[in-house]
Amino acid sequence: MGTADAPVILVTGASRGIGKAICELLATQGAQLVMAARDGEALQVLATELSAHGAPEPMVAVIDLADADAVAGLFKQVFNRFGRLDGLVNNAGVLHEGLLGMIRAEDIDRVLAINVKAPLMAMQYAARLMSRTQRGSIVNLVSIMGVNGAAGLSLYAASKAALVGATRSAAKELAAKGIRVNAVSPGFIDTDMTRAMPEAAHARRVASIGMGRAGTPREVAELVAFLLGGQSTYVTGQVIGIDGQMVV
Repeated sequence: MGTADAPVILVTGASRGIGKAICELLATQGAQLVMAARDGEALQVLATELSAHGAPEPMVAVIDLADADAVAGLFKQVFNRFGRLDGLVNNAGVLHEGLLGMIRAEDIDRVLAINVKAPLMAMQYAARLMSRTQRGSIVNLVSIMGVNGAAGLSLYAASKAALVGATRSAAKELAAKGIRVNAVSPGFIDTDMTRAMPEAAHARRVASIGMGRAGTPREVAELVAFLLGGQSTYVTGQVIGIDGQMVV
């Protein structure tokens, strides 16, 4: 697949964890990636690795998604460089743990800015670009916590539940334009963040999973790639769990 024919796909939170795995998989499929994250050094390392393996040279965007003007500017850059957008993966997010009564107002503002406002803005800008070609796929990373809730995660769960509602609403709005919108709802995934948990807490989480292990970023990436690709052209408005039968 030549670069001119490659689907242009924007991935947020691309520098590590699930976002990085998504980029690595999409690169092997020939996608023209736009990789956005705050960690510019990690993004550049990843871009170099992907290009070295023959993927189209990724566009790198160092951005704080809490900055609405920066988000708007990113989509302008995508349009100026490629003239279109075929896929958007709203993967970036921040985790917050805290019991009710212990959550600060500034924590609420920050989590909602990254987990709700940023993906909503990104969906709006993506939909405008995708409307030009009457096709496209948006995938939002939510969480099993946003679907089922969990003690100590009220703020985080609220933010992810909001994104579930936005996904289903956007799917209804955009279907007539050929734009599909779905959500992927991971359970406990083996990332730097989960490996940093205290050993006892980590063990409790794994014990709550019916399949007896954490998921891998690659497994999540495979599902995201399916929703972006040509094998899912009649799938929209869905929230698909990938949690190994985790109980929360």
